[in-house]
Amino acid sequence: MEHPDRLERWQNRSETPLFLLSTLFLAAYAVHVLATGLPRAAHTALLAVIGAAWAGFLVDYVVRVRLSGRRFGPRYVAHHLLDTVVLLLPLLRPLRAVQIYQVVQRRHEQPRLSLYGRVIAYAGIATLLMGFAGALAVYQQERGAPGATIRTFGDSVWWVCETLTTVGYGDVTPVTVGGRTVAAFLMAMSLALLGAVTGSFSSWLIQSFAREGELPPDR
Repeated sequence: MEHPDRLERWQNRSETPLFLLSTLFLAAYAVHVLATGLPRAAHTALLAVIGAAWAGFLVDYVVRVRLSGRRFGPRYVAHHLLDTVVLLLPLLRPLRAVQIYQVVQRRHEQPRLSLYGRVIAYAGIATLLMGFAGALAVYQQERGAPGATIRTFGDSVWWVCETLTTVGYGDVTPVTVGGRTVAAFLMAMSLALLGAVTGSFSSWLIQSFAREGELPPDR
């Protein structure tokens, strides 16, 4: 049975704690990947934090399914694609940071930003978070691989910048299966983000010019 009020209350109350949990997850993963000189016990503790955070994401997903009143299956996944993707690929969980704005917006009569401002803000936040997570994932896959050109985290960040901006100099490229999988995802997401920003900016320009055309000439 569907409980829309309970589901909405759960979403409003859980978004901020889940965002903090996702930030903890990303921080623990970053330290695990970058701080290679830490003792084994420290890395074990970091992996425990990562696993506990993922368990929290799983609990949230299950609660949302139950409160939605829908049977879990392909149809549910199609209608909640972002929730499912970030559960399977928890490095993308910080992308849900944009949902916090929606929670804040529900508590006010009017949004704080215009539609165009929100699109650009969401795209900017998503690009930064996705770029950092992608750089970590590629660096973890590529470092030490035979014939790898991405040998440092700096190389990985540079490669991510090339990929997200669709420049693609080709001076550094992933050679592993895991690295290329991350690359394919970043390419698709960068095209989508650039399309959203470009379309929103173009629409804003058209509306601005239309408003100017409607004004009476100065006398």
